[in-house]
Parts: sequence; structure tokens; C-alpha cells
Amino acid sequence: MQIRHRRIEEDPQVQMAPLIDCVFLLLIFFLLATTLKKIEKELPLELPHSAAAVDIAEEPDLLIISVDRAGRKYIGSEPYGTRELIARIKEAARKNPTQRVRVDADELTLYRHVVEVIELCQFEGLRNVGLHTRKDPATKE
Repeated sequence: MQIRHRRIEEDPQVQMAPLIDCVFLLLIFFLLATTLKKIEKELPLELPHSAAAVDIAEEPDLLIISVDRAGRKYIGSEPYGTRELIARIKEAARKNPTQRVRVDADELTLYRHVVEVIELCQFEGLRNVGLHTRKDPATKE
């Protein structure tokens, strides 16, 4: 059986409409991907300097509690009162008794606000609590 092929006289062309759609989708994706930030970094905190500060990779299950200059406490960018903070810490301790906690406190925060957060964590059984600092610019690597 012989099959006849019709010869196409036109050259194949690239359709521009789907190509433009793909370019716009990529543009939207990259715009969204670059604007998504860690919410904790958006709080206006000046961390204290430390000569022993080390850069380590942040763990995904790390509970970060921030304390600003006025003593207000945050988890993420959401402010927490003392009662809500106790409930959130209690829930984290119930889910994972070895939960790591990092306290980010402004360098001008009163000591009693930082101690309050640490004591709340220890009272609920969370013993792995660390303080976040930044490298001292006077020290050389």
C-alpha cells in the first residue's frame, strides 16, 4: 500500500502567543520568589555583637522568638502576649520535647524580657534555648 504525503509549502513558524504567555509566567514566578522573605528578618532588631558569633544553617523546625526594644515578643512577625506565648511554647513542647528555640533580642532590650522568654521555655520543658547574636565587626576571621 502506497501512502501519499502532501507536501507543505509553508515553513513551520513559532507561535508567539504561547511563547509570550510562558515568558510572563516565568516573570511572575521570579517576582514572587524573590519577594518571599523570612518574616523573622523583617523585624527591626539590632542583634548584640559577639566575638564568638558563628553563622550556622537555620533548621526548618527551629522556634524563633523575637523580643524588640520595648519588650514585645514575636513569633515570626506576629506579636504575642505573655499568655499566648505560654500557650505556643507549651504546644511546641508537647509536640517535640527536644524542640530547639532561638531567642532574637534587640541589643537595647531589657535583660528581664529576655530572661522571661528563657524561663518560659525552661518551665515548659524546652531546655535547648540559644541566643542569636551577630559577629563583632572588630574581630577578624
